[in-house]
Amino acid sequence: MKKSRPPQQRKYSPPPWHLLESWQTTAWLKVDPEKGLNQDEARQRLAAYGPNVLREPRRRSMARMFFSQFADFMIIVLILAGAVSGFIGELTDTVTIIVIVVLNAVIGFAQEYRAEQAIIALKRLASPIAQVLRDGEIRTVAAHELVPGDLVLLEAGNVVPADLRLLDVARLKVEEAALTGESHPAEKTGALIKELDSPLGDRHNMAYKGSVATYGRGVGIVIATGMDTELGKIAELLHRERETKTPLQQRLARFGQRLSLLILAICAIIFLAGLLRGETPLQMFLTAISLAVAAIPEALPAVATVSLAVGARRLVKKNALIRRLPAVETLGSVTFICSDKTGTLTQNRMVAEAFYVGNRLHNNIDGNFPSLLLRAFALNNDIRCGRNGRLHGDPTEMALYKAAADAGYDGAQLAKEAPRLDEIPFDSERKLMTTLHSENSEVIAYSKGAPENLLPRCGTQWTADGPQALDSKKIMAAAEQMAANGLRVLALAYRRLAEQPQAPSADEIETELCFLGLAGLLDPPRPEAREAVALCKSAGITPVMITGDHPATALAVAVRLGIAEKADKVLIGRQLANMSLAEFEKEVESVRVYARVAPEQKIKIVKALQDRGEFVAMTGDGVNDAPALRCANIGIAMGKIGTDVAREAAHMVLQDDNFATIVTAVREGRRIYDNIRKFVKYVMTGNSAEIWTLFLAPFVGLPLPLLPIQILWINLVTDGLPGLALAAEPEERGTMQRPPRPPQESLFAQGMWQHILWIGLLMGGISLFSQGWAYFGGSTHWQSIVFTVLTLSQMGHVLAIRSESVSLFGRGFFSNRLLLGAVALTFALQMAVLYVPFLQPIFKTEALSATELLFSLALSSVVFFAVEIEKWLRRRGWLYRNHHNG
Repeated sequence: MKKSRPPQQRKYSPPPWHLLESWQTTAWLKVDPEKGLNQDEARQRLAAYGPNVLREPRRRSMARMFFSQFADFMIIVLILAGAVSGFIGELTDTVTIIVIVVLNAVIGFAQEYRAEQAIIALKRLASPIAQVLRDGEIRTVAAHELVPGDLVLLEAGNVVPADLRLLDVARLKVEEAALTGESHPAEKTGALIKELDSPLGDRHNMAYKGSVATYGRGVGIVIATGMDTELGKIAELLHRERETKTPLQQRLARFGQRLSLLILAICAIIFLAGLLRGETPLQMFLTAISLAVAAIPEALPAVATVSLAVGARRLVKKNALIRRLPAVETLGSVTFICSDKTGTLTQNRMVAEAFYVGNRLHNNIDGNFPSLLLRAFALNNDIRCGRNGRLHGDPTEMALYKAAADAGYDGAQLAKEAPRLDEIPFDSERKLMTTLHSENSEVIAYSKGAPENLLPRCGTQWTADGPQALDSKKIMAAAEQMAANGLRVLALAYRRLAEQPQAPSADEIETELCFLGLAGLLDPPRPEAREAVALCKSAGITPVMITGDHPATALAVAVRLGIAEKADKVLIGRQLANMSLAEFEKEVESVRVYARVAPEQKIKIVKALQDRGEFVAMTGDGVNDAPALRCANIGIAMGKIGTDVAREAAHMVLQDDNFATIVTAVREGRRIYDNIRKFVKYVMTGNSAEIWTLFLAPFVGLPLPLLPIQILWINLVTDGLPGLALAAEPEERGTMQRPPRPPQESLFAQGMWQHILWIGLLMGGISLFSQGWAYFGGSTHWQSIVFTVLTLSQMGHVLAIRSESVSLFGRGFFSNRLLLGAVALTFALQMAVLYVPFLQPIFKTEALSATELLFSLALSSVVFFAVEIEKWLRRRGWLYRNHHNG
């Protein structure tokens, strides 16, 4: 029996719902607005449209996901190297390689598995139940059973269970910050919206799945469910976007491919040269294979993993949780940080911070304020106190309430002294709210609302000398100035009444008012954010604000933080939509503030920057940020106020929601990349020295300098502990005063390949010099001497390259005790294979005389001093000019 396919959801071509009248919407969806759908019709529609859930894409099996980790080119090369090592009897190398390969596969599998949890997290936003009108009765149904045409009842605290066209509202406010970026709840209305391309934040007759009703109540008709909702579209975007490879992954992939081809070619040449010189085919085959195994830096993935893991542990202590290890290094290459405003750069709460009173602008409340204005702040609101003593209510009213409290006007106490007698509620047409209070045997009406709506109802204005004639033009000019600074402006007025009206109306009460003042409110920037922005700039990183909020508000916050200047252009989502990709890419690197943007536009911004060669970090906390977090080079989510969706999509989570923590992570990322570069420089220089030694020996009349077992030993003791110890190297001086490393820059840039070439030649040269000195001098220990010189030269090299420009003595000899211990252990092991009797036949060595040992040590130190001279020349600016000037 065949399984039936799940129904396809979009069974109709939907109209622009926000442009329809209420009766047109119910007619289109064929529902009686008085009774709702009947149960039979609801069941039929559920079968036709499918459940109201976010469809989860078909995922790969865990086994397939795990084995796909072995498809990387570098991993394949390591597996082949391990097989060759086992074939020639070097089981230690084989086991090491297998452990490294499996470790990398497990880490890669864990990262990919976590990435797919973002879609699952989206499902958790769905409301489990909903109140609907069916068959003329209010019923409670599972949210996944909702269908287009259902009439849903909303109250404060409800999660909106589907996309709704609102039919009837009563002071309804919906928190949509996660979808639109607005810092305060959106006031809803059932009225028609006339602009076809109005952004989600301006569609006040709509409510969207996943948002939360914070105030009032309303009734809406379901116009989209499941994947057809705005939340569903974001889920589709999130599924479609693939994560980009980190700079480290890209550079190591290129490095591995080129290195493998080079090693194969060199081994072939050495094999043929040995045959031509008269060596036995088996001896040369083993030598060539041993050299290939030694030349491949199999410890590189382990060093990268250890470096990233250590960095991640350090960052957890500083409130940055790394969800994917390569993200630590990626931060060090970031050139742009695209940050959401609300809750990320700001505190996600409204604060009254500017006032216009007595014909003057004030930045704080002072003694010149009329008590009536402060009483209006405290009394004209619907703030309520919960059982735990916590205040609840509209963020705007809360801001005024707290401003009054800070000035000594406690709202709870005033409510007892001047109890509320009546009120004229806010409505979207008047845009005013009035409350009537009994004060000292008289009735006082306090009104607040939009200045353009309140001022026409005022006849006088308060001054220190008493009520004066109203100067509306001057007041409106002040209101416009405050709005231009990104403030949300409210006007307040009052009127004394002889007695309490029986049935107060707006026309009766809200007239002949006395204007008290203006209050400007703003979601304030985080106090530490400005310093963090400055540090980003000093590190060559460009911060950009991307928000769904009002352009003036966005620019005002950006200016306060130092992200933008007052004269800078704010690019609005609607303008962005009308720009071609070519036009946008010309401007994208100069824009610092984006406002009123949709989720897909955030992705467009990130991709445009990436197309321009930038590495982009995206911070955010809302559902609408998740797709951009996923496709950015690194996504950074907020841990406290962020949604599960954002956290699952991100590479890193800020547990303290502190923008400044990003700077700490950038510092750590740069340190880690520097240390990985040092490891590559160290290993490749040593490997090139081994190759030069074997390759050049016949050209100077010397026999084969090293045996296969000796080559593998050098590889084991020099690449292992000393290389891993470089991961613990402290950061270079001036790490945060240099620009980001160009994303396209090769791993071998900044003089590294020149260093590998000439120091490798020097190391090979002194090794051959020691061989010739002993061989032509008649010593039978010549092979042990060259073996020792080549090993110890690499120890001098690893000590010298701890910094790219600062001397070892200026760096601090004991600042990396782990490396000192590794060098000491390597020296001890080398002495053991020379002088311990039972090890000598295994490694084909002989004990050196005191003179021979001192000669080997002196010759080995040449490399250390050569690198110190190279760094001195770099500090003088005569060599490898770059930004590593420590």
